[in-house]
Amino acid sequence: MNFIENESEQKLRGGYYTPPDLALFMAQWVKEIAPKMVLEPSCGDGVFFNALSKVKGFKKSTIVGFELDAAEAEKARECARDSGLNDTKIHSADFLQWSLETLKDGSSKFDAVVGNPPFIRYQYLPEPFQVRAEAIFNELSLPFTKHTNAWVSFVLASMALLRPGGRLAMVVPSEIIHVTHAQSLRSYLGSICRRLVIIDPEALWFSDTLQGAVILMAEKKCSETETAEGLGIYPVKDREFLLLSPSDVFNKPISINGKTVRGKWTRALLDLETRSLFDELTDRTEIYQFKDIAKVDVGIVTGANKFFLVPDSVVEAYGLEQWAHPMFGRSEHCPGIIYDQEQHTTNAIKGNPTNFLWFNEKTRTIDPAAKSYIKTGEHQNLHTRYKCRVRSPWYTVPSVYSTEIGMLKRSHNTPRLILNTVGAYTTDTAYRIRTSKVVAEKLVGCFVNPLTALSAELEGRHYGGGVLELIPSEIERLLVPLPEKVKVDLVKLDQEIRTLSTHQVLMNQGQVVLGALGLSAEKQHCVLEGWRSLRDRRQRTSSEPLDAGD
Repeated sequence: MNFIENESEQKLRGGYYTPPDLALFMAQWVKEIAPKMVLEPSCGDGVFFNALSKVKGFKKSTIVGFELDAAEAEKARECARDSGLNDTKIHSADFLQWSLETLKDGSSKFDAVVGNPPFIRYQYLPEPFQVRAEAIFNELSLPFTKHTNAWVSFVLASMALLRPGGRLAMVVPSEIIHVTHAQSLRSYLGSICRRLVIIDPEALWFSDTLQGAVILMAEKKCSETETAEGLGIYPVKDREFLLLSPSDVFNKPISINGKTVRGKWTRALLDLETRSLFDELTDRTEIYQFKDIAKVDVGIVTGANKFFLVPDSVVEAYGLEQWAHPMFGRSEHCPGIIYDQEQHTTNAIKGNPTNFLWFNEKTRTIDPAAKSYIKTGEHQNLHTRYKCRVRSPWYTVPSVYSTEIGMLKRSHNTPRLILNTVGAYTTDTAYRIRTSKVVAEKLVGCFVNPLTALSAELEGRHYGGGVLELIPSEIERLLVPLPEKVKVDLVKLDQEIRTLSTHQVLMNQGQVVLGALGLSAEKQHCVLEGWRSLRDRRQRTSSEPLDAGD
């Protein structure tokens, strides 16, 4: 859990400024339509003004900029003046508030928008800004979620202020492609834009953050009846694309429409052969959506994991044996797909927190040993934490039950189900899975295969560091092949997962599981490579700027 008090000032104001070479490329692209009115909704210290001044023609344009931080706004004004952009007005004000007022009276339409909106989580925004961020969605009649980020509202407002046929070029988080909270934005862009292009780098453009970023290039429809081409993704390595014509980059990728644009854009990262094969397999009778064969529930929410999840040494020190129950909750607790007594003992010997302390007053009276330990939690003010203080008493954790299958919330290479043979509990770092229509052993064994792994990449999301995360609604959409005649040796598979590379495991399981569907080796390879390409993109690293002489 991230708390606002632990975040840097830079992160709280979303101040990650655009490298000058990227800003120049974007300015060159929007200049192609000879814009008279240009908007920069989050101008920072003015990097885009410097870029605009280097492109012939912008010195005659009217430029409107916004920057909430007064000191940065003054830097932007100085940059605009020094760059010769004489018809420039910088507002030290909230862009979202201004855009709401402007959208209501319809007084301003821009020819072009450039910028890099702030990357700030909704819960980190002061309340007035939260209200305005949500109001943008309401103004455009779009579904809103409090999991959103400030950049989404900025892009929505900017697009709404763009005239028909206008262009928008923005640096935005790479999560625009896949996060659930950006779905309203993706749908909105797909409905009002003639063409959308994402410039997708292999590496990170911001060296001081793990946040991946892409360039969004959007051209608005000239009329409501104009046909939308859809979305194209242009993958790039390092910064060689900056040597190309921006127009050529915008026009090069093949556009994809339909379900690719209506949902997550991750599908557009796959080649046509893989997308077509994936759609074909979706309709197979022995391939199911997860929701049709199992139910997903979050793990136990303690509100203070370090207090309730402890190693044997704490249990022994306080005499808490009668309150201690086996648990697992991290990948290192279960490196395979079977959590049995042997694995539990191994974890305990390592000193891992293998015990869940359940102070269940309904089954026994709280004894002096438990009271003593509970006092240590109160000395740490744990009882004042929100999830604890809403309980009475605070140390009684609700919804405590175990399931035969567990699934970790996050994974490095691909998710896996865990057969829980000792009835261990799991916290909210994992999900509790209950099967219907299939025995647990078969579901756990068949879940490991290239198709389900590819499905997880398409449905899941990832953030800094490239870790894959799935929420329950995304798990429910995963494709799981369950061939009638398949035989999976769980003990052997468990050992392979612990010792072999994920690629090798999935290749082997492709032969076992997808082969039992009658899928050819060629098609198995196609699905496997689709997974590998998305996995490798998710785990990308950093890059260096391209020197002017390169």
